[in-house]
Amino acid sequence: MNSTKNKSLLFLFALISLFCINKSKAQNNDNFETAKNIEIFIDTYRALNSNYVDELQPGDMIGDAISKMLSGLDPYTIYIPESQIETIKMMSTGEYGGIGALIHTRKDTVIISEPYEGSPAAIAGLKAGDKILKVGEKSAIGLTSDEISSFLKGESGTVLPITILRINEEKPLTIDVTREIIKIKSIPWFGMVNKNIGYIKLDHFTQNAGQEVKEAFVDLKNNNNLKGIVLDLRGNGGGLLNEAVNIVNIFCEKGQEVVSTKGRISEKNFTYRTRLAPVDTEIPVAVLVDGGSASASEIVAGALQDIDRAIIIGQRTFGKGLVQNVLPLSYNSQLKVTIAKYYTPSGRCIQAIDYSHKDENGNWTTFPDSLSSTFETKGGRIVKEGAGIEPDITITPEEFHNITFSLYTKNIPFDFATIYSSTRDSIAPPEIFEIDDQTWDEFKAFAETKDYSYTTQTEILLRQMKKSAKTDKNDSAFFEIISQLETQLEKNKSGDIDRFSDEIKALLKMELTTRYYFQKGRIRAILKNDKELKKAIFFLENPDEYNKLLSAEEK
Repeated sequence: MNSTKNKSLLFLFALISLFCINKSKAQNNDNFETAKNIEIFIDTYRALNSNYVDELQPGDMIGDAISKMLSGLDPYTIYIPESQIETIKMMSTGEYGGIGALIHTRKDTVIISEPYEGSPAAIAGLKAGDKILKVGEKSAIGLTSDEISSFLKGESGTVLPITILRINEEKPLTIDVTREIIKIKSIPWFGMVNKNIGYIKLDHFTQNAGQEVKEAFVDLKNNNNLKGIVLDLRGNGGGLLNEAVNIVNIFCEKGQEVVSTKGRISEKNFTYRTRLAPVDTEIPVAVLVDGGSASASEIVAGALQDIDRAIIIGQRTFGKGLVQNVLPLSYNSQLKVTIAKYYTPSGRCIQAIDYSHKDENGNWTTFPDSLSSTFETKGGRIVKEGAGIEPDITITPEEFHNITFSLYTKNIPFDFATIYSSTRDSIAPPEIFEIDDQTWDEFKAFAETKDYSYTTQTEILLRQMKKSAKTDKNDSAFFEIISQLETQLEKNKSGDIDRFSDEIKALLKMELTTRYYFQKGRIRAILKNDKELKKAIFFLENPDEYNKLLSAEEK
């Protein structure tokens, strides 16, 4: 009997043992359905293993069966095989052994998007735009970014030769990079945005995020005439719950409820409170959020809103209010399972999507606003439950025009930045750098050599009209009118690059400042014209307006 067959039978025996245990428990609990279906599952696999024409792959088959079983639940309840454990750990700790660079795939080539500032990749001289040809002795051509990422990771202190092709270089270069422990910064940048208002950008709730925010806040408070602080949680998808509690603790008294969890199993319900003395309970706080702010971000925003300790500005948050526990399984695998929902201090549930129900099209349903319950903050303001955290001040986000979106998705600003930075050693600081006329003309000339075609909504409507006109058998004069409209529309599109130059220049500025000042440079450049930040500064600099916003009478 071959090795694969042996593994299949061993796996089947393990399943049978598991079945027997569970069957006994099921009978004790009068849970006949569970025992019956486990037995059917085992019988099915036994029949397949004995009779199927080809050799079975038990690991893949059982893995697929587990994935299918979980697919009917919420998307956060997942099976984690042993091969993915390290990735999960890295997400919670923010640490891994590697070179410290973002990469992306384009066609069959993996390209460096951005080396982290001070990382082994940056120190060794790798640059954004470099095409990876080989990692060690392994060819990188045709591999995915995930595959290359796994090759780049490794034990700290090991030397990894990376062969790249760089713009304006005729021959490939091989650069030796010494791997180190890479700590992904929870705070890519903090600083003063004017003489009195501080700003902290928090990207992740990884280990020690609370301490990092505390240190940043203390630094701003001790070294400036700080009269207000902006905590930017936009795009922050969350992370560790205890770090959210620690961040709220910076701004409120010890013993304050931050969040509670409630689920089917009462023993797993818990209320999380602040445990330490605060840093400051008086300085006004504004929290910036958007649709990408989720989980721990919503806990922070919701708690500070409920206790009237901060104003919330931006867009409604994502609405991820489900609590997960990671349970160990056999063979070093794990099950991350949703056990409860999050509730803010006022009693609001954060969760937006009802994963227990689907509509007639098979899509998950959301909790309608009409059924949203109302709650009160500590000071008596009315807040609503469901669909995430609704800001105190809602600002409509700006949307890119089709041409800007097309340029971005086809990496044209990125490629231009690669050429631009290869011939210029420096640019002005991010706060004052602008795209001048010469740079703009260079970019337009570069873009003209690339395909960034796009379809407007008007074009779609004209095509639909033409199709309907054929069905209705309209005369030729009608088609001539459509043709004239199409010609005029094409002329209009040719001028879109100048018509929407402001947003394209903003995108280009972001790419260029990243090349010279890394991630923190990009943030500093974006903040100059940030609508949400400007609104936050207005309220923080005007105590009467700030307090009015937190007043129950105002709401």
